[in-house]
Amino acid sequence: MKKYSILLLFILVQISVLWSQKANNKSKGEIIYHVCQRSFYDSNGDMQGDLNGLKEKLDYLQDLGVTSILLLPLYDADLYHNYFANDFEKIDGAFGTMQDYIALVKAIHKRGMKIYMDMETQYVTEKHLWWRDAVGNLQSVYSDYILFEDAAHTIPATIAFDLRALNSYDGSVVKMTTVNLRNQKVLDYNKKLFGFFVDPNGDRKFDDGVDGFRLDHAMDNLDGKPALRNLFADFWKPLLTDLKKINPKLKNVAEQSDWKDYGFSYFQHTGVDRMFGFGLQSAIQSFDKQQLIHKADTILAQCPEGKAQLVFIENHDMDRFASVEKNIEKQKVAAALMLLIGGIPSIYYGQEIGMQGKSASYGNTDGNDISRREAFDWYASATGKGMAIWYKNTGPWWNQTNLKPNDGISLEEQMQDPNSLFNYYKKLIRLKQSKPALAKGQYENAENNNPEVFSFYRIYKNERVLVVVNLSNALQQVTLRQARKRYRQLFGSSQIMDESVALKPYEVIVCEID
Repeated sequence: MKKYSILLLFILVQISVLWSQKANNKSKGEIIYHVCQRSFYDSNGDMQGDLNGLKEKLDYLQDLGVTSILLLPLYDADLYHNYFANDFEKIDGAFGTMQDYIALVKAIHKRGMKIYMDMETQYVTEKHLWWRDAVGNLQSVYSDYILFEDAAHTIPATIAFDLRALNSYDGSVVKMTTVNLRNQKVLDYNKKLFGFFVDPNGDRKFDDGVDGFRLDHAMDNLDGKPALRNLFADFWKPLLTDLKKINPKLKNVAEQSDWKDYGFSYFQHTGVDRMFGFGLQSAIQSFDKQQLIHKADTILAQCPEGKAQLVFIENHDMDRFASVEKNIEKQKVAAALMLLIGGIPSIYYGQEIGMQGKSASYGNTDGNDISRREAFDWYASATGKGMAIWYKNTGPWWNQTNLKPNDGISLEEQMQDPNSLFNYYKKLIRLKQSKPALAKGQYENAENNNPEVFSFYRIYKNERVLVVVNLSNALQQVTLRQARKRYRQLFGSSQIMDESVALKPYEVIVCEID
């Protein structure tokens, strides 16, 4: 009898822990970690980052404080970034198997985290079945799955920028073409493809399914092609509507092709849940108060109810911020703005340790962008178990690598330094998740009298938090334009006294307001 009592007690404790975790997760805001899995962590010694390696590092990601993971494409492809598929239904062998992928998804969900998959099904390569069967074959069942430039179907259409092929860093040439998204059979195929990754075994439990998709290069008129107009209504909306029927909790984000676009038309016409706040990204990097106010008032304050903007500093298509801005204090300010201003923050892997990398000009090759996507630097020596240096000794991008020993830009070095960028990120994330207003509150500008100081509120129900940021490298005195309140300091050393505060260079202070 005593044995059964102990077993029952153990079960009750486990249930209590699970319910506690679920309640805790609901009170937190979402923080995404955008990872290039090929460059993150290698589990089997072949220098290729893989799915099992990512699973091994879930402890690290949870310790950092992120709640979700966004992957680059996983499907079989010849280019290292895995855009332009050879086979949408096959996992790239360098990453592992479909079983490895499902195990990763389940491991992420067991931790109360989420996973998002990057998908771009608008293009295929010459190795794809549709190309191989349809080119020159008018009788092919796939003859209308891709676009052609001639009646005999011997000349596949170009892709973006009228390109017919891309040169890989390894010297190979990858031919590709555009998919006919206006074909009902192509739409039906996409519904099945995306639907599989939502619920692989069809049991409607979703422990093995993604929590949403990143829709790369989503356009209403794909690449300006006359044959591919009105895709919001005729392709994207039906696709996303169908996916929500499978799992209504999915959250899908579209990457607007025009980075100057705020994404409101996507919200209105495609059914996406989230867009990328490109305008806010450039405003954060500008350190210009008026730009920050204008972009935040537009992108955040005018975001439709039930929708959200992803707020970020860098991504896989951009130069790393630490290469653009070497000043560590400015990197910390940018991190504070990204994490605290509102929307859903998205951290690009390695950003939290100040990894560097800029696009280069090595000729017509995708090796130009390898610097932006280098191996995560785990060790002070820049070498060691798990380093995913898949591009080692392959060209000038390796000769100019940003991976340097003992340069202070590694996780090992920064974990030991309480003043490091990494530990600043951890403190900010813990601060963000400690208050519902910071975790998921609305943004509102807070007026002040200093052009070098940006201040704003985060508001959730009856909770109000004030964030004040010195954008300059000089001491700034600022007076807040509001009725006198009681301030409880949450972050920063300078104290607000009688609505005024003297901010140190690049200081950030956060206060709860009564």
